[in-house]
Amino acid sequence: MIDPLFLEGLIKILFVFVLISAALIISTRNLSSVLTTYTIQSFLLAAVSLLLYLMEGKGQLLLLAGLTLTSKVILIPYFISKIEEKIKIGRDLHFTYLEPTTSLLLSIGLILLSYVFLSRIFEDLSLSRLFFFGAVIGLSLTLMGMLVVFSRRKVITKALGYLSMENGVLMFGLFVTEIPFIIEVLIIIDLVILVMLTTILAVGMDSSIEEYRRKFRKIQIWAGGRSL
Repeated sequence: MIDPLFLEGLIKILFVFVLISAALIISTRNLSSVLTTYTIQSFLLAAVSLLLYLMEGKGQLLLLAGLTLTSKVILIPYFISKIEEKIKIGRDLHFTYLEPTTSLLLSIGLILLSYVFLSRIFEDLSLSRLFFFGAVIGLSLTLMGMLVVFSRRKVITKALGYLSMENGVLMFGLFVTEIPFIIEVLIIIDLVILVMLTTILAVGMDSSIEEYRRKFRKIQIWAGGRSL
């Protein structure tokens, strides 16, 4: 039997690495590095779920770890790597509204804000420190992923920011929400993400939102002409 205190210590170490991965996704300009960081982040979440399974013995946690490995560590990164090969964009050099340094400083504020906010929300609940910190990391990761969506111009990078937000939802749900509900939501979200990535791969969303809209209008015009 593994000591629960030892497992709890490992989970707290993983919390630190999850935050580091979120900071790297915000600041890194190389798309391959962003994808690798997202894959590592997803693997860390799967490891957290596995360690929680070893602590609590709930089979749903083991199922969630397997689902995370399959979809977020293998399947979705494979789709994105294929998109990278097709659109041939190695770097996302342009930022909207927020530069990486500003985003990192704002991220620190968001982590502190999440801590204060959740400490007030959960002050009347008998929530252990581990589960409280897990909720804080989950909310912080969601907000940091939102910063990526807000600050990046390339649509493929925005998609990675959205996926990082989803990881934050997963982390928050691991420590606060019922596990069967999380699994159902993640399956639906992953299916939506895969459809979106397939659309990107088919249309060639190799630039900003504006560029994609221009390409999509051309497809609509072409489809309208064919229907006539």
